Amino acid sequence: MRKSVLRLFVLIFFSVYTFFVFTALAQEKSKITVEWIYGEEGQNVARVPSFAWLEDGTALLYDSREPEKVRTIVKLNPENGQQNLLVDARKALKSLRKLLGKKGLPKGLPWPESINTSGKHGLYIFKDDVFLLELSSAQFIRVTETEEEEKSARFSPDGTKLAFIRENNIFLYDIEARSEKQLTDDGSERLLNGTLSWVYWEEVFGRQDIGYWWSEDSKAIAFLQTDESPVSLMHYVDFKPYVPRHIQQRYPKAGTDNPVVRVGVVEIENGQSNWIDLEDFPHEYIIRVKWLPDSKRLSVQTMNRAQTELDLFFVDRHTGKSSRILKEKDKGWVNIHDDLHFLRDGKHFIWASERDGFAHLYRYTMEGKLVNQVTKGEWAIRSSGGGPYWVRKAVVAIDENKGWVYFTAHEKSSIERHLYRIRLDGTGMERLTKEEGFHSITFSPEAKYFFDRYSNISTLPSLALHRNDGQLMQTIAEPRPEKLEKFEVQYPELLTIPARDGFPMPAQLLKPKDFDPSQKYPVILYVYGGPSAPTVANSWRWSVLFDQILLDEGYLVIRVDNRSATAISKKLENIIVRDGYGTKELNDLVDAVQWLKQRPYIDPERVGIWGWSGGGTYTLLAMTRSKEFKAGIAVAAVTDWHHYDTIWAEAFMKRPQDNPKGYEKTSLVKAAKNLHGRLLLVHGTYDDNVHPQNAWAFIDELIKAGKMFDLMIYPMRQHGISDDPAQIHLYNTMLEFWTKNL
Repeated sequence: MRKSVLRLFVLIFFSVYTFFVFTALAQEKSKITVEWIYGEEGQNVARVPSFAWLEDGTALLYDSREPEKVRTIVKLNPENGQQNLLVDARKALKSLRKLLGKKGLPKGLPWPESINTSGKHGLYIFKDDVFLLELSSAQFIRVTETEEEEKSARFSPDGTKLAFIRENNIFLYDIEARSEKQLTDDGSERLLNGTLSWVYWEEVFGRQDIGYWWSEDSKAIAFLQTDESPVSLMHYVDFKPYVPRHIQQRYPKAGTDNPVVRVGVVEIENGQSNWIDLEDFPHEYIIRVKWLPDSKRLSVQTMNRAQTELDLFFVDRHTGKSSRILKEKDKGWVNIHDDLHFLRDGKHFIWASERDGFAHLYRYTMEGKLVNQVTKGEWAIRSSGGGPYWVRKAVVAIDENKGWVYFTAHEKSSIERHLYRIRLDGTGMERLTKEEGFHSITFSPEAKYFFDRYSNISTLPSLALHRNDGQLMQTIAEPRPEKLEKFEVQYPELLTIPARDGFPMPAQLLKPKDFDPSQKYPVILYVYGGPSAPTVANSWRWSVLFDQILLDEGYLVIRVDNRSATAISKKLENIIVRDGYGTKELNDLVDAVQWLKQRPYIDPERVGIWGWSGGGTYTLLAMTRSKEFKAGIAVAAVTDWHHYDTIWAEAFMKRPQDNPKGYEKTSLVKAAKNLHGRLLLVHGTYDDNVHPQNAWAFIDELIKAGKMFDLMIYPMRQHGISDDPAQIHLYNTMLEFWTKNL
C-alpha cells in the first residue's frame, strides 16, 4: 500500500515537473544567430514580390517568398484586382533544360533581368549567354552561344529588338528574324563601346552598366565610347591556381588622368555612327545621355573636372551639332540626378536643381528659359529607394492631362520618405502617403496606379496597389511579423541628439527587452557619415536582425547621422568641401558620443564604433583623432583620399594638386600613430573599390608606431565581402571581437 502511494506520488511529481519544464521551454524564445540570418529563412523575412508595369497598364508579379520550385509570373489587372497565371514555370524550365542541359539549371524559374513593355518576352542571362522567354508560350529562345561573355542586354522601346555588349562592342538581335548584327567593331581592352569603365559604373551610373541608350523610335542607339588608355592600372593577385593569376583594373586615382569619353549615335539600319560635337564646350565628364521624345535630338549632360559646373545640351541626332540649354553651378559640387523629364507638349521639360540650397523641381521651356519653380521650401525632393543613395531620381510620374507631377521627398521628415503631387505651376501640393515611415513608389505608365513598398522602423515591408490619388486598391503582400515571433525582436526608438551648436542629429537607439535603466551598458555605434548618406530612417532595416544578437550579448546599439550625412540640404553637404571626413564630421560624432556617455545607463568606458566603406573611414577618424572609443571595427576603409577615385574624392576634396593641405590634414595614414583603443581592420584582397593598399598603408604606420591591432583578410572578396560563407564568418568575427574588447 505504501509503495503504491509512493509510486503515485513520484508519478504526480514528475508529471507536474515535466509540465512546468515544457511550459518554460515553450515560453523561452529562440535567439537569432548569424547563420540563421544568412540562411533561407532569414533572407526571406523582408521580401515582397517583384513586379513590372506593362504599357497596357497591367502589371506582372513574381512572389520570391514562395518556395523556389513553385515560383512563377502572374499578371495583375489593377482595375479589378484579379491575378492570373501567365507563365507555366514547369514548361518553361523543361524548355530551358533542352537548351542548357541539367547541369547549371536553376531550381525554379527566376524573375527576368528585364521584361519588354508589351509583356511578350522576358530577358535572362545564363552562363554569360543571353536567353529570351516567350511568356505566353513558356518557351525559351537562345539568343547567344559563344565563349565570350554577353552583358548589358536591353530591349528596344518597341520590344522587337535586343542590344547587348560582347568584347566591348555593341550587338543587335532581331527577335522576330532571330538574327544578330554587330553595330561597332573597334572595341578592345582599352576602348569600350556601350559599356562603362569602372569609375563611371561606380560613381556616375550607380553600379549599373548603362553605356548605351535606345532612341524612342527604336531606330538608333546613342552610346558612350570610353578610351581607358590614360588611366592608371591597379593589380590583384589571386591565390589560385598554383601559379596565381594576375588581374588588372583601370582605376583613376585622385589627381590622375580620367578615361576619355565621347558620345556616338549608331543607326540600326546601316550601322553608321555619328559623333556628338562638343568641341566648343570643354568638359571632363559626360554624365547623362537621354533621348528627346521625337528621337530627332538627344540630351547630353557634361561636367568640369572640379564638378562645380554642369551643362545640359540638346544635340541633333544626324549632324551631332550641340546647343547648350542651361548651366548649373555649385560652390561645392553639383550632384548628378535623373530628374530630366520632357513633357509631351514638346515645349517644356522638368529639371531638378539644388541652386537654392535644397533639391527642388523647376519647369523650363525647350529653349532653356525658366518658367517657374515647381517645388520649394526648406526640404528636399529625394529618391524613394531602389538603388545606391547617390543615384537621385525623385519624380515618379507626370500626368500632363491633369497637370500633376508626382514625386517623393522628405518634406514631412528627413528620416521618412513620402509620395507627393503638385501641379506644374507649383500649386496644390499634397502628400498622398499617410502612414509614417518609408514609401518606395513605382507608377504605371499612364500614372493611374502605383505600387507602394512600405515599411517603418518596427514594421516589415509590405506591397500595396493604390490609385494615383493615394486610395488603397489592394494589398499585394502583407508584412509577415510571424516570421520573427519566436525571437521577440526589439526595435529602435527614434530620437535626436544635439550637437554643440544645437543642431538636432537624427539617431536611433536599440535597447534589450529587459532593459534596466539602473544598469551600465556598453554601447556600439554604427556609422557611415558620407555626404547625404543617412543611416537613420523610419524604415525596416535588415541590419536589425544582427543587432538582436548584440542585444542578447548585453550591448546597446545606436546609429547617428552627422549633419552633412542627413541629406536635408546642399548647404549641409557643402560644409565638408576640401575637408572630407574631417573636423566638422568628427565634431558631430564626438558630440553625439559625449551626449551618450552622460546617460546614466551608458558605461562611458565601454563605447565601440564600427562601419563599412565610408563608415570604416569614419571609424578610423574617430579612433585616431579622439579618445572616445574603447574598440572599433573598420571594414574596407579609405585611409587616404590619394588612394580613392577621381570622381568621388575630387567632388568634395578637389584634386590633390589644388588642395594639398586638405589631403595632408585628412590623411588617416598620417594619423595612424595616434590610434586609441583596440582596432579590427577588415578587407577583401580583390576590393576594386577601396583598394587593399588603403589597409596596407594604414597598417604599415601602425607597425612603425608599435600599435597593436587585429586584422581579418578575405581572399579574393570584393568590397561587399558578399558571399554567404564570408558574411557569416565576418559577423561572427565581429561578435568575437566585441566580446573580447568591449
